[in-house]
This record gives sequence, structure tokens and C-alpha cells, in this order.
Amino acid sequence: MTDGGGRRRRAFIGSFTAAGGPGIVTAAVAARGGALIALSSVDGVPDPSYLALAPGGNTLYAVSETAQGAVAAYRVSGPRPERVGPAVPVGGQEPTHLSVFAGHVLTANYGSGSVTAVPVRADGTLAPAPSGVLRHTGSGPHTRRQQGPHAHQVQPDPSGRWAVSVDLGTDSLRVCALRDGALELHREIALRPGSGPRHLAFHPGGGYAYVLNELTPTVTVCRWDAENGSLKPLTEAQVLPGAPAGDAYPSGIVAAPDGRFVWTATRGEDVLSTFAVEGAELRLIGTVPCGGHWPRALAESEGFLYVANERSGDVSWYAVDPATGLPRHEGSLRVPAASCVIFD
Repeated sequence: MTDGGGRRRRAFIGSFTAAGGPGIVTAAVAARGGALIALSSVDGVPDPSYLALAPGGNTLYAVSETAQGAVAAYRVSGPRPERVGPAVPVGGQEPTHLSVFAGHVLTANYGSGSVTAVPVRADGTLAPAPSGVLRHTGSGPHTRRQQGPHAHQVQPDPSGRWAVSVDLGTDSLRVCALRDGALELHREIALRPGSGPRHLAFHPGGGYAYVLNELTPTVTVCRWDAENGSLKPLTEAQVLPGAPAGDAYPSGIVAAPDGRFVWTATRGEDVLSTFAVEGAELRLIGTVPCGGHWPRALAESEGFLYVANERSGDVSWYAVDPATGLPRHEGSLRVPAASCVIFD
């Protein structure tokens, strides 16, 4: 269960406490086989649905996906996470995602359609108030889901110069820069009306971004220009081999570290999809069952794919075939209302 330097590898799993989740679960990662072994759990904030590690891995940040919306910091250098300082309100409702960017923690606030920047002190703790909230505007044609903006993710680009927010309600991506502690809109990119973009993953080479759409089960391939901070939609690929029986609800997306494959999760069908990367195109290779019910998030770590199955309450892991990219189910760890998994 150790890395090359003798340090034990760990996974951190977020969950919805309002649905019976234990909060933040820490698990050891087996050196062979990728299995997760639960070590501890903490429930310091309600609904820590998404997590991110600071550079260096000593501090963990968690959203509190509630109507008030907050972010909390935990020291993870010891055997179990220890919260440092109070949770900081983010000035937005129902934050669903966070990331670390340019000395700040950024949160995507789904309920209020905004993105918040919270300053990080030198010791990794959070400043008591956000330095800026960037409010999205707009809507989309889906009458129930797109009456207003719904920021679902905010993600730094591979160059570290830009942050990209993904808005399900406005069918758009926003490229932002951080200046004087505040996020400034650099460029907004429109996607197909009604697509409902949810999450994106960058190709490790930095030239493409793959945008997973929730309202239509597709991935939009975009060319990414880090020099100019611009995204250009190129093609769309279906995440399922046939038409879904109902709403499909795609959720998570991740690109392989070597750039050869992309994987997505689809909650309505309880499947993982594997794509081959072929230049500016994605080719669907096949789908496999997700190992549970309602796969909310995906992660890749050292040749294994991990999926947080929210409604069945588990995190399943898969060995990835290096030739085909297809995942093979290996095991599961019980985590009620699991919502995400990340690795140190």
C-alpha cells in the first residue's frame, strides 16, 4: 500500500451526509490490485460531496453542498483528516465542485449559478471570506433544468493560466483569469443549445478538452488554446451505443494519463463508457456495468478506474486493459451515498 518512496497511498471519498453518508472517508490503496481498505471517516461539514487536495497533498478541501454553501480545509498529514479552521461561506448555493488554482480554492455553485474564489493562506488554511464571486447569466431551452445558470464544475487548465467553468444551465463554458483575488471572465464559449454541459476533462497533452453533457448523452470535443485562453467545439460523440430508455444523466469523465482513452459514467444506464482518442475524434469502444447504481464520479489512478456509486453506496474499482482501455470490475468498498473519490 505504499508508493515508490515508501509512503502509503490513500484515497479520500466524499459523500452526502443528508442521505446517510459518513462524510469524508479515508481509505488505503493496495499496492497490487488497486483495492480500497477503509481507514477512518469524519463528518465535520454536511454533504462534503466533492474534494480536492492542495499541491503537496497535506491539505484537503471539501465543499459543503448545502443551500448556504461553504468550503472547509482538513489537514491530512496524519492518520486521519483533522479540520483546520471553520468552514468558509462561499457566497453561493449548493457548490458541487471545487479545485485549487493560483493560491485559491475555486467552487462551482450550482444552485446560484456562480463561481467563487476563496484565498488560501501560506499554511493551507482558508481566509475567512471569499475574495470574489463571479455570477453567471443566461438560460437554455430545457424548460425544467435550464431556467437559469447552473455552474457544475470549475477546473484549471493544464497550463495553470486559466480556470474553466462548466455551466449546465446556460449551455456554455467560461474561461476565467484570476486577478487581484477575483475571477474575471475572459471568454464565454457556447455549446449546442440544450446539451447541458456538466464536467470536462483535459487531454494530458493540453490540446483538447472533453465536455460531458448531461441533458444529451454526448461528449463534445473542443480544441484548447492555452496561449489565447480559447476553446473551439469540434465534434460530438454519443456516450451510449443506442438511444437511452429515458433521461440518461451522464455524470463523470476522465482522460487516461497517456491520452489514449477517455471514460465516462452514465447514471440512468448504470454504465461506464470507454472511448479511444483518435485525433480530434472520440470513438466509442464499449460500455460495462458500473458495479452499482447511479455512478456520480470517476477517477483514474495508476492503471485503475474508480467509480463512486451514489445510490448503491459504494466505490468500485476496475483494472484497465492497457490495449483496449476497457475496464474490468475487481471489487467494491461500501460507502453510503458516495459522491467522489480522489487520490494523494
